[in-house]
Amino acid sequence: MNPRFNDTSTIHKPLAIFIPQFDSHVQAAVLCCRKHELRLRIRSGGHDFEGLSYLSVSPSNDDFVMIDLTKLRAVHDVNPETRTAWVQSGATLGELYYAISQKSRVLAFPAGFWPTVGVGGHFSGGGSGALSRKFGLAADNVIDARLIDAEGKVLDRASMGEDLFWAIRGGGGNTFGVVTAWKINLLPVPPSVTVFNLTRAVEESGLYLGEIKTLLPLFEEKFPELGLSEGDCSEMSWIDSVLYFLGSESVETLLRRTGEPARKVKSKSDFVQEPLPEDAVDGIWRILAEVGPEEGVLQLEAHGGKMSEVPEFSIPYPHRAGNVYMIQYYAYWDGNGVETEERHLDWIRRLEGYLAPFVSQGPRGAYVNARDLDLGMNGDAAAGRAWSCEQGSDWGRRYYKGNFERLVRVKTDVDPANFFRNEQSIPPFFLGSRHVGE
Repeated sequence: MNPRFNDTSTIHKPLAIFIPQFDSHVQAAVLCCRKHELRLRIRSGGHDFEGLSYLSVSPSNDDFVMIDLTKLRAVHDVNPETRTAWVQSGATLGELYYAISQKSRVLAFPAGFWPTVGVGGHFSGGGSGALSRKFGLAADNVIDARLIDAEGKVLDRASMGEDLFWAIRGGGGNTFGVVTAWKINLLPVPPSVTVFNLTRAVEESGLYLGEIKTLLPLFEEKFPELGLSEGDCSEMSWIDSVLYFLGSESVETLLRRTGEPARKVKSKSDFVQEPLPEDAVDGIWRILAEVGPEEGVLQLEAHGGKMSEVPEFSIPYPHRAGNVYMIQYYAYWDGNGVETEERHLDWIRRLEGYLAPFVSQGPRGAYVNARDLDLGMNGDAAAGRAWSCEQGSDWGRRYYKGNFERLVRVKTDVDPANFFRNEQSIPPFFLGSRHVGE
C-alpha cells in the first residue's frame, strides 16, 4: 500500500472489505454488490502506485466494496513434467517463485523483481522482469485462467472465449471481472546462471542465463568498454539469483508478504527506441542530483529478444519491436504535508517533461503497471466529466496503443453496464459516444 494516501482527505475509501476464501465467495460478492448498486475494487497485493485497487481519488465516484484476495493465494499443481502450474491471484510473486523452487531448480517464471507484489495485478498489466528478454512477459506465459464476470459466472479460457482471455492478459485489472487464478507455463533455465555487478559511475547489476565462461567472451565482443571480469561475476541457481537481487540468502524471504520500506511514491514510465545522446544523459544526471540518492530513481528494463519477437497485438501490452528499453522512474519521500508532496511531484513531472524528446512518440508509450493518473482519468461527475471512450483514449492509447480499441470492444461485450471500473479501467461504448477509432 502506498502511504502517500494515508494522510489525505481527498480520497474515497471502501465501505467494506471482503476477504473471500473460495470462488463462490467472490460470486456472492459480485451478485450482492450489483443488487445494492455498489461497485467492486479488487486488491491482490496492494501495489497499484495510485492506490486504485483499494481507494478512489475522486470523492464523486461511486461507493464501493473492496475484495481482498489474500486468502486466495495458493500455488498448486506445479508440474515439472508438463512445465505448468496454477497460481491464485492473491499469491505474491515471492510465493510463486518459492513454490517453483521447491519442485525444480531448472524451471523459472518471467515476472517482476519484488516478491511482495501480488500476482493478480502484475499479470493483469503484463508483468515485466529480469527474464523478459528471454521469455517475454508474465502475461505472455499465461495459458488459462478462472474469472468471475459481472453476472457472477465462473469462466475458464474455453467458456470465456479468446477475446476475453486476450484482454485479461495485460489489459489492466478491475475492468473485465475478478480473475481468481491463472495457469502458467514454466520455463527452462540452466542449473547455473550468472549475476554480475559493475561499479562505474553508478552500480549496475545484470543476469545472464548461462555460465561465466560463456558470458565473458560475449561481453568482450559486445561491451568491451565495460571491462567485465570474472571477479565481477557469480554463478548460482535461478532462485538464488532472485534472492541475490533482494540482498537476501534465505529462500524463506520470498514468503513474506511485506518487507519493503513504507515510503510514499509516485511513478511514471517511458519507452526508449533510440540511444540517448550524451547531452541528454547529462541532463538526466542534473535533474537526479536535485534530490537525494534515495528520493529519485530511474530503472531501465531492457527490451529486445523475445520482447521484440512477440507481435504487439498478441496481448494488450503493445510495447514490443523497436523499443530498446523501458524506463520506470520514481519519486520517493517520507515527510507529510502538501508542500513536501508537491515538491516531489513537481520533480518527477519535470523529469518526465525533460525526457519527452528522447522517448517513443505517436503515442508516447507508458506501462500500465507503473500506473500514472497524470495521463488522465475516467469520468468525474464533480468536475463535469462524463465517462467516454474519447476521454479514456487519453491514457488508453499510451498504455495500449492500437490495442485500446479492441479492449473497448471486449469491455462492451462482457460488461456493458460498466460494473467493474476505476479511474483508468477500460470504458465500454456508451449511447451517443463516438467510436474510438474515428
